[in-house]
Amino acid sequence: MTKWRKESALDLYNLAAAIFLLAAPWLFVHANPTAAIDLRISGAAIAVMSLAAIVAFSIWEEWINLLIGCWLIASPWLLGFTHTRAMHFAIAAGAVVAFMALLELWLEYEKTHLGPAAAQDAGEH
Repeated sequence: MTKWRKESALDLYNLAAAIFLLAAPWLFVHANPTAAIDLRISGAAIAVMSLAAIVAFSIWEEWINLLIGCWLIASPWLLGFTHTRAMHFAIAAGAVVAFMALLELWLEYEKTHLGPAAAQDAGEH
């Protein structure tokens, strides 16, 4: 069984964002079907990556969540649903997911490069 990491809470937040993304298309399906498809696919991908990170963490899962978050921020312009409520939702959700992924990447970097062992190694030289 895998040990619970403190950073897994961030994956739970991303999972919550994914659930909102999966539910959001019902708000926009009639107004913009392209936005609905984008939010469903992005939400499903974030959910899969977040669950995978909770079960068996690997740094690449956070990089994928970061890319999906950036995609959500850019997708209204790339897919043509600017100036809609779906655009604002995609940007907000993308910003949250990207922020959580960046935060977890930073915490992992800090733990491996700047943690107690790294500080002790620096003190020995």
